[in-house]
Amino acid sequence: MSPHSMESQHQPLLDRSGPLVGFVDYRGRPVHHSSSGGWTSGLFLLGLEVASRVAYYGVSANLITYLTGPLMLSNAAAAAAANAWSGCASMLPLVGASLADSWLGRYRAIALATLLYILGYGMLALSAVLPPLQPSQCDSRSMNISYCGATSFQLAFFFTSLYLVAFAQGFEKPCGLAFGADQFDQNDPKECASRSSFFNWWYFAMSIGATVAVIVLSYIQDNIGWGLGFETPSIIMILALIIFLLGTSTYRFYVMGKNSSFGRLGRTLATMARTSLRISTMRSKAEEKDAESQHAKTHTISEIEEARSILRLFPIWATSLVYGVSFAQLMTFFTKQTQTLDRHLTSSILVPSAALLSFGTISIILFIPLYDRIIVPVVCKISKTSSGITMLQRVGTGIAVSLLTMVVAALVEMKRLKTAQEYGLVDQPDATIPMSLWWVVPQYVLIGIADVFTVVGLQEFFYDQMPDSMRSLGLALYLSILGIGAFVSSILISCIDKITSSNGETWFSNNLNRAHLDYFYWLLAGLTAFELMLFIYFSRGYVYKKKVNAL
Repeated sequence: MSPHSMESQHQPLLDRSGPLVGFVDYRGRPVHHSSSGGWTSGLFLLGLEVASRVAYYGVSANLITYLTGPLMLSNAAAAAAANAWSGCASMLPLVGASLADSWLGRYRAIALATLLYILGYGMLALSAVLPPLQPSQCDSRSMNISYCGATSFQLAFFFTSLYLVAFAQGFEKPCGLAFGADQFDQNDPKECASRSSFFNWWYFAMSIGATVAVIVLSYIQDNIGWGLGFETPSIIMILALIIFLLGTSTYRFYVMGKNSSFGRLGRTLATMARTSLRISTMRSKAEEKDAESQHAKTHTISEIEEARSILRLFPIWATSLVYGVSFAQLMTFFTKQTQTLDRHLTSSILVPSAALLSFGTISIILFIPLYDRIIVPVVCKISKTSSGITMLQRVGTGIAVSLLTMVVAALVEMKRLKTAQEYGLVDQPDATIPMSLWWVVPQYVLIGIADVFTVVGLQEFFYDQMPDSMRSLGLALYLSILGIGAFVSSILISCIDKITSSNGETWFSNNLNRAHLDYFYWLLAGLTAFELMLFIYFSRGYVYKKKVNAL
């Protein structure tokens, strides 16, 4: 259970003996607190999250290595492709959430996502195993190298498989967490505190899965084969589907309204825009009152307030985007940077470069219990709020830590380039730089700590501040921050590569010893600092939907 004992004392006592309003069981019958939901249901969904993250990160963590290895793409092209895919995987939840909240329902959306995962990972395994789908390798003895690498058909099959996984994430990511949070009654003080804790433990479960993936699956891919490395996620998702279905009888199902919440929202926003335009062109008070009266007749006050509450989220969403750009480097240039270092733990044990992502996820695993069990109760006594610090304070703290991450990454890269020069390795791209892998560990640890604050804070903020009927959309909005951040990263890389390559020295050279990732990290640090100032400005003026002190 949650350690948060300091719940609001202003709430009336809740009658826990009656049925829950707005929720039913899988057969459409009324549900009660004692026989449904809570941590019993939450544990099934946490198990699903562990399994799905093992599978997802088992592909995404080492994707840059596959793209530059078997598919033989350049560093810049591979990073752009990986960021574009990651961006789609984080943007598609907007579509998945819309369909789930207005038509499918969260339970069916999760089941559909699991089936798509199984299909996508299975196709990826086939692309790495079947000879007709495998790229041809270059032969240095051949005079004709025009057929080296993947054909258009092979690339099409591979990326189709990859984007099936992205579509699956579009349903699973927003709906899995929203469905999990639905298992806790926000009107019950005890369950409300548990729900806040559930967001922490959801990210803890995600980090467990990611850690297993980057340690185990990256080792399989690098040392046994990509076929088994891609097939294992498919098998894992079959097990995940079984786990999810086993909990069906315990789940609480949110009762969707007859009218689409998204259609209603769209109509309300359109009418608000037309009314504002009419008022801005009117001269008399009487005309203004008439326009507002017509607006009120068309839409209820609750619909108008619902639309306004969503619009108020936009400044927070927009001023969090650069965090997504920094986060995108974790599985692209951080990994490529690590590949050049001495990754030997012993003379016979070589750590896969993607496995260093585990330092980030392990820092999350260690820090979340510390935050949830020790830091929050202490800060609760000071701030007089059940969560310790407000949601936006938590997000702002994470953005500040991500700024520190980019500064550290830039300094480490400067050290790496200097070492390459000192040892005469600048023109030897395949040479190992005599620097220990431990040099890059701090940046992985820092980005993990930043995630605990920013990502978990954004999850809870966008779920809590959205109307009840659109909470999957709220979580999709949080994911879109990471998605657009990945897209922006991809565009930045492409533009910078085009500009700098015209001068003969691209920042993203295939020979990283002649590249300038340090310049790129400094640029991201500057953008993050600017973002942080804007975020603090807008957060101070934000009024929470519920009685929580603002930043």
